[in-house]
Amino acid sequence: MAENLVALLARAKLIRKDILRMTTEAGSGHPSSSLSATEVVTALYFGGFLKIDPKKPHDPNRDRFILSKGHAAPVIYAALGQLGFFPHEEIMTLRKLGSPLEGHPNMVRLAGVEASTGSLGQGLSLGVGHALAARVDKRDYHTYVMTGDGEIGQGQIWEAAATAAKYGLDNLTLIVDRNHYQQTGAAEEVLNMDPIDGKLTAFGWKTQIINGNDMGEVVTALNRAKEVKGRPTAIVSLTHKGQGILKLLAKLGDLNFHGKPVPLKYLDEAIAEVDGTELTPVTK
Repeated sequence: MAENLVALLARAKLIRKDILRMTTEAGSGHPSSSLSATEVVTALYFGGFLKIDPKKPHDPNRDRFILSKGHAAPVIYAALGQLGFFPHEEIMTLRKLGSPLEGHPNMVRLAGVEASTGSLGQGLSLGVGHALAARVDKRDYHTYVMTGDGEIGQGQIWEAAATAAKYGLDNLTLIVDRNHYQQTGAAEEVLNMDPIDGKLTAFGWKTQIINGNDMGEVVTALNRAKEVKGRPTAIVSLTHKGQGILKLLAKLGDLNFHGKPVPLKYLDEAIAEVDGTELTPVTK
């Protein structure tokens, strides 16, 4: 049963705390990239948008979620663990020798992972393949793909975007996690892809732009995407990298905080900030 909005907000806090605890325990990982995507992932997995069953992870009729920005794996590990795809306590084995919770998602090692990702730029092409397969097999499942905003500088993304529009893949939704940072700095400074929504619209997609850290806007946008017929849909999700612990990141002097865990001595402070988090406005 899908959770209501209040329950989704509470669930998002649980997922954020899982992200922080598992990456700090691992001593590595990408918590800030995972935290920005938490509302979208929470809504997909717990808001009734993904038809999935942990008891039947390979059901051919299941919906698909492909995390193209594979370095944000902790956010889907937290969701899958809370859904019962594996024992929840195993999230603390992240990146440890022998654990199926690898630094990037590995579909061979972990049920519920739909694509092995990490080489950026490939996820949307995989999503196009799933969407086309659904049409060929006459199945009604929906495929969702999340990319990063730095990632969309990859040319393969736009080949896939053109292909999805050509075939009118209304069973495909792209979500761009627009958190304004990538590994080497601000996304706009590395390679400015604005206006992202305008580019996707020009490619033939039905596009929305939302505050992706506002659960209500996320749920509304996902519902609207399901209603579109005849063309693929895209949601440009404006977020904050590290949403939930922005005060701590400001204190540490690094709002990007890419590819490193919260130090153990600050973990309790980070958890407390998540528990007290109020919505941070995002400028559109």
